[in-house]
Amino acid sequence: MDSTNYRPRIAIVYTSVTGNTEELSRIIGSCFSDEVNVSLFRIAEFPLSWLCSYDAVMVGTYTWGNGNVPTEMHSLYSALETAARKELITAAFGTGDSFYPDYCGAVDRFRDMLHVRTDLAVTLKVELMPQERDWDRCRKLAELILARLKINAQ
Repeated sequence: MDSTNYRPRIAIVYTSVTGNTEELSRIIGSCFSDEVNVSLFRIAEFPLSWLCSYDAVMVGTYTWGNGNVPTEMHSLYSALETAARKELITAAFGTGDSFYPDYCGAVDRFRDMLHVRTDLAVTLKVELMPQERDWDRCRKLAELILARLKINAQ
């Protein structure tokens, strides 16, 4: 991204039931510098046809049942799986409860697919509601995305 006028576009697409993943999405979004254009979307608000207009897509999800991807995220999963955009920089993140045997299993499922189909930069799992100690991890996630976009993090 050498052009000085170009601001890379990052989409943060998430789903949340309890509000934990929504809060994590907002924290992550706030960790990016003004050198990029970050847009935050609930999955229901994100047209899948927009995937091609972003330089990076970050997927935030909770985990359902026995480590399953939530139903509302299936269309995004399929779209990313079939998009054939190996140059697309991606991240998978989410919240979960380590009490369950497949802690943040939906994040793992997205990670595995994104690793094969895109340029997966980072994965982040947070226990339940994001805490102050998780902010450094969110900043590191943003730095890794920015490094892939070849922009210096602030």
